[in-house]
Amino acid sequence: MKVLVINCGSSSLKYQLIDSETESVIAKGLCERIGIDGGIISYAPAGGEKQEQQIEMPDHKKAIELVIGYLTDANTGVVKDLSEIGAVGHRIVHGGEKFTKSVVINEEVKKAIEEVSDLAPLHNPANLIGVNACEALMPGVPMVAVFDTAFHQTMPEESYMYALPYEYYEKYRVRRYGFHGTSHAYVSNRVAEILGKKPEDLKTIVCHLGNGASVSAVKNGKCIDTSMGLTPLEGLIMGTRSGDLDASIVEFICKKENISVSDMLNVLNKKSGVLGLSAGLGSDFRDLEKGYNEGNAGGKRAIEAFVYRVVKYIGAYAAAMDGVDVICFTAGVGENSGFVRKKIVERISYLGIKLDEDANGKRGEEIAISTADSKVKVYVVPTNEELAIARDTVALA
Repeated sequence: MKVLVINCGSSSLKYQLIDSETESVIAKGLCERIGIDGGIISYAPAGGEKQEQQIEMPDHKKAIELVIGYLTDANTGVVKDLSEIGAVGHRIVHGGEKFTKSVVINEEVKKAIEEVSDLAPLHNPANLIGVNACEALMPGVPMVAVFDTAFHQTMPEESYMYALPYEYYEKYRVRRYGFHGTSHAYVSNRVAEILGKKPEDLKTIVCHLGNGASVSAVKNGKCIDTSMGLTPLEGLIMGTRSGDLDASIVEFICKKENISVSDMLNVLNKKSGVLGLSAGLGSDFRDLEKGYNEGNAGGKRAIEAFVYRVVKYIGAYAAAMDGVDVICFTAGVGENSGFVRKKIVERISYLGIKLDEDANGKRGEEIAISTADSKVKVYVVPTNEELAIARDTVALA
């Protein structure tokens, strides 16, 4: 079966067409600036040249029309017509407490996704637009929702509850949900395969480190804790997100700067993190690493704080699971920055870990970066959220 994987953002759309039998990518691309002037679509068939086109995309339906046009193009397309696409898998950011696993989309599912949109106002509405656009253009083709939050729904109450008046949970379901679940699930299962073990026999810490970053504790194949909370703002220091902080800071800065809570949340989400700590050097870790090595104070400050926060969470989760067997690095920074990985691993040597310097020098490879005699194994496992979505889609469709 050929599966189309759709990941809709508020103004973007990532897509991949995957052959479920070989699990190979047939084609992939990206639509950018949807609903904004200067739209761009890219398309890259396997083994072919990447194409880019500047074209206005007033909405996601138009973007998906363009995607289908590229996939079925007589000269550079990879399918003759839409009948070759057996199902569509959609990434849905927030499933609340209702969805603990992926589901076939129907009207009831769409309504439930809409009901929790206030928990992910930038993502869920865009995700639904993508679903509706695909349904309109591909009638009769099964649609599957794969939720970022589903993997974390195995967290026990002690992990997900905030110490707030319980009525806020009863009325508004204010609790920790966690995100990047598809990535954490894929990586924790994949490292078990690499080690020749069952996920049920391992205590695994997954460090999904990118512009958005999170850590999860996976005990016996189930997530028992993760660093993100009600929204993706909690937890690690990220590219532009602050991560953990004293909630009183919000009121304090609002009064000092004479701004609203909404303005302050914009600061915490888009102007903080390593961007804020680096005093404007940037949120791209390549720039921060370069600045660090050149003696830039902002670059050094940002990277050291980022590393420290990751180390704290690793230590906390090793304690929460009463031990750890394997630690995995994944996502843009985790997969490609040996510099950041080395700084983290050097600070958790108490776990009996020794770094393999040569292996750690690799980028984007599935590889062990701990020495053979390390008590806790450390791996780089490139994430593949699209493949995980495709697998769930095939299983349900």
